[in-house]
Formats: sequence, structure tokens, C-alpha cells
Amino acid sequence: PLATALGELMDEYRSWMFQERGLAPTTVHRYENTARRFLEEQCHSSGVFVPSALTGADVNAFLLRECNRVSAGSAKGRVAELRAVLRFLYLQGITELRLGSAVPPVGGWRLATLPPPTVSATDVQLLLDSFDRSTQLGARDFAIAMLVARLGLRSIEVARLELCDMDWRAGELVVRGKARRQDRMPLLAGVGEALVAYLSCGRNPADAVHVFLTCRAPRGPIRADLVGDVIERACKRAGLPKFGPHRLRHALAGEMLKQGAGLTAISQVLRHQDLATTALYAKADFDSLRQVAQPWPGTAR
Repeated sequence: PLATALGELMDEYRSWMFQERGLAPTTVHRYENTARRFLEEQCHSSGVFVPSALTGADVNAFLLRECNRVSAGSAKGRVAELRAVLRFLYLQGITELRLGSAVPPVGGWRLATLPPPTVSATDVQLLLDSFDRSTQLGARDFAIAMLVARLGLRSIEVARLELCDMDWRAGELVVRGKARRQDRMPLLAGVGEALVAYLSCGRNPADAVHVFLTCRAPRGPIRADLVGDVIERACKRAGLPKFGPHRLRHALAGEMLKQGAGLTAISQVLRHQDLATTALYAKADFDSLRQVAQPWPGTAR
């Protein structure tokens, strides 16, 4: 049966990724999904599961279909995932050709596109005003939203926040960011007041290490995806188009740019390792760009 042959091959591929390449479980899951979809499509087109009959045309056709339905960044991931399964098939002697070299790269240039539409300062304040801070749930969600909107924390950084990370006397906050980085940020008065209001409303358990806990049993630290749920519910209450917490980081950068902050200062607040990442926000300030744009030859400015 086709399912049996494909299932056995996928089991071997999964073991190969774990044992030979040492990939993380989440990466293995993503690579496996792409490989299964690719091989299943070849079964349906030919009617018989014959991986040895794969050609470069089959590979290119699959990649073109993927590019039509995903973004450029996701398409680049598909290239890596597709090359991995083709490399496995060649090393196992299932295919005679190195079809991995037939996978074309996906064009995607940095700073080639405009940044996503930002959120105005008025809408950000409208979102923050939508929280009912008289309840424990509302106080928790408001503190989460303040960390994202006023300090630009990522969702995973909010979830990782611990009580020992807050230095109340110095007015500083330790942020556990990407690649195990720890950065110290100023704890703004409004953010500190929101945290105090939440911590004073009776957390359960009170001796928990993490700052933000779930409000339903089993009680424990929140997951990063709950931050997105908090922001999306607030958008619905405020009557705003739905957006995620990362859009608030863009809004913070845009507002700092309007107030005259330089890219270096914005990079420090957002904790970017590369200043080129922060340069993306300069493209959103159309008013300033019009001042430095050169006139087209032969036309008046």
C-alpha cells in the first residue's frame, strides 16, 4: 500500500534527522511536514510511490506551488526543508541524482519591502484603555500590554519575566531575550505601576518565580502565545483591526522616530543585535524621506 511505503520512509527520515543531524524536535516536525507533503504529491501525480523516479522538474514544480501560497521568508524555509529530504534520499541510495542541487534559491532582498502598517499612538492608547483593571485577569493583561507597548518586549520575553528581574530601587528591568541575552532596561513609571497593581491583587501561588501566571488551574507561568491572545482580545474590545503584539513593537519604534530619536537609540530599546534590522523603520517615516529624496532629472521638486 502507498501509505505503508511512505510511512516507513518517513520513519527513516525522522530518525535520520534526529540521529545524524541532531535537529531539535520542532525543526524535525517542520521538515517532516514539508517532506510528507512533497512525497504525497508525487504519489498522487504518478499513482505509484516511486521516489527513485523523482526529477528536477518535480522538485521545481513543487517549489513553485509553495511560493504561490507563502511569503518570501517562508519560501526560503521550504528550500532548506526540500533540500534536506532530497539529500536524505540520495544518501540512502533511493535516488541516483543529487536533486538537492536542483532546488533553486528564492529571491528575497533585505529592505526591499515596506515595513508593515504601524499603529498610531492614539490607537495604542485606545487599546490600553480597554482593559478592566479592577479584576485580577484585567490587571494581569494590562501589565502584559504595557510591557509590550511601552518597552517593546517580545512575547517570549514577557513570558520569561521573573520576580528577581525587577530592580525596584534602581528602576530597572532585566529582559531575558534571544540567544540567552540579558539586557537591562529602564522600568518606566507607568509600566512599574501596572506591574505593582497586578502583583498586589493576590497571585496564586504567591511564591511563584515567574511574574505572569495563568488564572485558571493548573496554575503556572503563561505561555508566549497568551500574549498574542491578550492583544487580540484588546483589539476587539477597542474596536480596532486585529493585530499581534509584534505590531506594537513597530508602533513604539515609529513613535520614537517621530519624536526625533535616532536609529541607534531605537535599536537599543528594541535590543536589535544588528543596526541594519532597525534601519527598516527609517522607511516608514515618509515625511523625513521626502526631505532627503533627490528630484528626478528634468522635473521640479
